Amino acid sequence: MKLSSTLQVAVLTSFFVLTGYAQTGYDPHKAFDPMFNADSKSMYRSSDGLPGPAYWQNRADYSIDAALDDSAKTITATVRITYTNNSPDSLPYVWLALDQNTFVKDSRSNRTSSGIPRFLGGFAFRKVEVEERGKKSAGSYIVTDTRMQVRLPVPLAPRGGKLQITIDYSFTVPPQGMGRTGWLATKNGTIYDIAQWYPRMEVYDDIRGWNILPFLGAGEFYLEYGNYDYRVTVPSDQLVVGSGKLLNPEQVLTTEERSRLEKAQSSDSTVSIRNLNEVLKNLRGPAVGMRTWHFQMENSRDIVWASSKAFLWDAAKINLPGGKKSLAAAVYPEESATDSGWNRSAQYVKRTIEMFSQSWYTYPYPEAIAIGGPVGGMEYPGAIFGHWKAAGYSLWVVINHEMGHEWFPMIVGSNERAHAWMDEGFNTFIDIYGTEEFNHGEFAPKRDGEYAPKKGNPAREIVSDVINTETQPVISYADALPFQMVHPLEYYKAALGLVLLREDILGKDRFDFAFRNYISLWAYKHPMPSDFFRAMNNAAGENLDWFWKGWFIENWKLDQAVKGVKYVDGDSSKGALITITNNDEMVMPVTVKVTEANGKSDSLRFPVEIWERSGEFTFQYPSTSSIISVVLDPAERLPDVDASNNVWPAGK
Repeated sequence: MKLSSTLQVAVLTSFFVLTGYAQTGYDPHKAFDPMFNADSKSMYRSSDGLPGPAYWQNRADYSIDAALDDSAKTITATVRITYTNNSPDSLPYVWLALDQNTFVKDSRSNRTSSGIPRFLGGFAFRKVEVEERGKKSAGSYIVTDTRMQVRLPVPLAPRGGKLQITIDYSFTVPPQGMGRTGWLATKNGTIYDIAQWYPRMEVYDDIRGWNILPFLGAGEFYLEYGNYDYRVTVPSDQLVVGSGKLLNPEQVLTTEERSRLEKAQSSDSTVSIRNLNEVLKNLRGPAVGMRTWHFQMENSRDIVWASSKAFLWDAAKINLPGGKKSLAAAVYPEESATDSGWNRSAQYVKRTIEMFSQSWYTYPYPEAIAIGGPVGGMEYPGAIFGHWKAAGYSLWVVINHEMGHEWFPMIVGSNERAHAWMDEGFNTFIDIYGTEEFNHGEFAPKRDGEYAPKKGNPAREIVSDVINTETQPVISYADALPFQMVHPLEYYKAALGLVLLREDILGKDRFDFAFRNYISLWAYKHPMPSDFFRAMNNAAGENLDWFWKGWFIENWKLDQAVKGVKYVDGDSSKGALITITNNDEMVMPVTVKVTEANGKSDSLRFPVEIWERSGEFTFQYPSTSSIISVVLDPAERLPDVDASNNVWPAGK
């Protein structure tokens, strides 16, 4: 609120009572550490948090041919990878991710969890071949858990050197409940959700070189960008959907389905592409032979697909900024087709993509598809998996959240395995506002994990579970967090931090400008936490290092308090001296509400810099009568661990 001129003068003439470090747990130098994030930057990453003039990034392009054996539940495939080394370094070897090897008997993921595998699988390799400088040779490789190292006959040249790797492989698709890929039997046929289904190039970056962290299950992915051309061969009665654009609709779709797809491209209402009658008709006879579906995906870090003869198929137009269009689609079994369930899913996809495109960055892909099947909720470029039983609030949450991942980490390609909060937390943050906007707040407010479906105060709810000395910092390896703390930290605390920045520290205009700037300039690149911190500081015009350090790097607690009130010369009509304290390590700006006996009430806002010298601050308030209450954070916006000392007199 706007302060009266009298009050403005009083605030400007306020003064500090310097008490050094008397408050237990608070050290101004630690909170306002001038050396935090002060390391010099390189030509690759600029000091303002944006890619530097010599920023480089390697590239991986893929051509894949895969076939599904419906009876054996296996996939046999060949992947041809063209890898471009844009780094300034010669590479004597390269690393690939083999995430299906999480199902190998002695995998690290098994040994670091129960130790007893529930399903045995993993990649089987028939051939690994390397072509470099026009010469082909059998690949010299070793497999270490979920990674493959290919040792090159000649080091891959820097700044544009290319390498082709061809791998023939197969694997058994795990059943439902095994993770991010699997199959599910429904009454009209088996649904296959196929992800992590080909050897993928690991990232080599300017920070740590190769990403060599194993896949243990919680930490997700860190992948290079490139173009994909892939073909999937399945029994002829199955419908296949996947990341990107279908290139051969004339060969795999009926005339009626193609006509309906064309109609959906210009329809804001949902169009049924394949309905239940057509699914049931398709079941009357056995599949005759196999059919190949051909897809293409450009400038992507991954691809997935799904296949089933049980799929119902809906679609609708997505309206993007600048008159651009995309297609929202959904496939799901008959069991999911209810008015509160997957019948609404195409519209959930449509509105999510439209809202986030308008608010943050335009969606880049030709289609966005939600797949109802065995996987409970997982995100990939252009496609997401959602559990077939989801309905109502849970269906909206899974589609809104997983589609939100198209921005983090599909467009902004952060390292999920090392910094999961940079995709889960950022995505949860944009979900909050998307849920408020969708259908006039039908499913608002957005809550996560153990907090759903509460509608209380998020800043105060998080205190007991997150802001305590036993909890790890947000910046921790994804696999290092106890399972029960994954949502409170990676999702909820990280998202709440951005909400506080947007609504209580920077304001919406400055935050939104800085956040959009970060997204647009790191799109299809690999930002690190320090890049994000610097980008936000510079674009917002605010030194937020105290916030980044206390909220993300450390796990500091916030405890602001009203210490006392004294009157000038003992006379309330001459003004009051109000003393507030910061009792613990975290700092935040302060909002103070003062109420007098004559009914007058004012709110004062103090910047975080009041705590730079000391944990105690005294200001003069122009009272004209006795003060009956002083309240810190009257709207309870901050995660203060002890609300009882926020009020004077105590116990009021």
